[in-house]
Amino acid sequence: MNNKYHKMKYIVMLGLFAAGANAADIEAGKAKAAACQGCHGVAGVSSSPLWPSLAGQSAVYIESQLNKFRNGQRENQVMKPLASGLNDTDIQNISAYYASLHGKSAGSSDANLVKLGKDKAAMCLGCHGNNAQGMGMVPKLAGQHPQYLAKQLTDFKKGARKAPQMNALAQSLSDDDIKAVAAYLGSL
Repeated sequence: MNNKYHKMKYIVMLGLFAAGANAADIEAGKAKAAACQGCHGVAGVSSSPLWPSLAGQSAVYIESQLNKFRNGQRENQVMKPLASGLNDTDIQNISAYYASLHGKSAGSSDANLVKLGKDKAAMCLGCHGNNAQGMGMVPKLAGQHPQYLAKQLTDFKKGARKAPQMNALAQSLSDDDIKAVAAYLGSL
């Protein structure tokens, strides 16, 4: 029995050591992310409605998306070559860096649209969290630029972006619904 205890203790300690050895390096991620600032903004807050803010996204989600860009599962003419130049460690470090930052609300200039979108966005919150803060592999939507969110929802609706649950949900939204949902989520 004592021998089993020591073996188990050794395995647990080895596992903890290995996990620590693979921990992401936020500072290395910050250095690598310098190339991302042109689109995703300084400290991960995009100033352009064309590009998402990455600050505060979960590391798991960012890592997943970078891998999809790298292997062609997600198509984007800008992201594909950038992601292709990253190795797994780079992706982990960049993801940890952006996850360590605090996001900022993009806001919305149309209070009526925000109010309409709040009711429609209820269907989003089951997966994206009560405040659209994201959870693990599900992205944070709160504070993203409404134009960016509307484009993504439209791409899901048309099938240009593929995710079965999102494709089905987006099909149920009119163009006006998409604008309202995007305005609400951007205001958070």
